[in-house]
Amino acid sequence: MPSFRTGRVLRLTSQRPGLQRLVVSIDGREHPAFALVDLTGPVDPGDEVVVNTTAVELGLGTGGDHVVHWNLSRATLDLPGPDHVMKLRYTSLQLDAGTAELAHPECDRPIDGTPVIACSLHSQVPLVVLAALAVRPGLRIAYVMTDGGALPLALSELVAAMTERDLLCGTVTAGHAFGGDLEAVNVASALGLAVHVQGADVVVVGMGPGVVGTGTELGTTALEAATTLDLADAAGGVPVLCVRVATRDDRARHVGISHHTRTIARVSRCTPLVADTGGEERDLEGVVATAVPVVPDAAALLAAHDLDVRTMGRGPDEDPAAFASACAAGALAALRVP
Repeated sequence: MPSFRTGRVLRLTSQRPGLQRLVVSIDGREHPAFALVDLTGPVDPGDEVVVNTTAVELGLGTGGDHVVHWNLSRATLDLPGPDHVMKLRYTSLQLDAGTAELAHPECDRPIDGTPVIACSLHSQVPLVVLAALAVRPGLRIAYVMTDGGALPLALSELVAAMTERDLLCGTVTAGHAFGGDLEAVNVASALGLAVHVQGADVVVVGMGPGVVGTGTELGTTALEAATTLDLADAAGGVPVLCVRVATRDDRARHVGISHHTRTIARVSRCTPLVADTGGEERDLEGVVATAVPVVPDAAALLAAHDLDVRTMGRGPDEDPAAFASACAAGALAALRVP
């Protein structure tokens, strides 16, 4: 069951479109929190707010922040949307996010030859983008964010940083994810929007921050990557699986090639490409391991663009194979651009 507390906004610490970060006082103690202004409207210092404290109390990966549920200092809120297509449907925070398909029926057209990289961790996204651009400067790369992790795109520090640095030609939020440059009903139409509306040469698809895993083969949101690969293949694209690798992890099932990647490759009905880095990729069931002549150095790329990326809490010096694998996927996709 959810937990809610009432507090008072002390100060704002930062803000960008869709997101305010703030400090709220609850029972005389200060707590970090954030407000998703597309859902609750903005808050100001002094406002009395109701915050959802559930994830912090459970020790989940929200960065230790509470979430503003409602601003008690506001009697009403009117945030009109563009049409009638709701996200977060049938919840008290459902919003008329609209959908780009209504304005762009060309999303139904095939994406012939466009590489589509399926990621199973949000931290892989900037790495594949940087590597693809290193191999083929000038590529137009779009990011499709699924609803497998965080739903608001505004929460992603990595996407905000990539957007500031003009590394992406656009973003599309699919399913119940929201806040992208374009809103899509599902991943299938999001691929068409990315290619035919945003002009993407490469599309990177993956969930926002956060991933759910249960220790079982099928009980993980990472499994959505199999559907992404199959949809890309059906649309005439080139499906590329970004392999999740770890040189060290407290969980043995993630050391080497993660069991998530092995399951994705096994259940996908298409035959995706994976970058052969000289590791265990050739042993993956149901994929085509493809050599990449040169894999850009992850640490150098991140330093050149002043980006700080950590995967499962580890940086490129702590887990070089994880970063190299993601970079190899980006390089492979760049080489397959027609």
